[in-house]
Amino acid sequence: MELDTTAGHPDMDYEEHVRTYKGFIRGTIITSAVVAIILVLMALFLL
Repeated sequence: MELDTTAGHPDMDYEEHVRTYKGFIRGTIITSAVVAIILVLMALFLL
């Protein structure tokens, strides 16, 4: 997804914003995957 920064505020660091957003999304996906794996392992070993 490309971000059109022509109408944005000149002091805004859009590249840093996009990098932070991508990092947040990646962290959310990794955390969700770890939780899913833990739940599967709990179902296998605790039931």
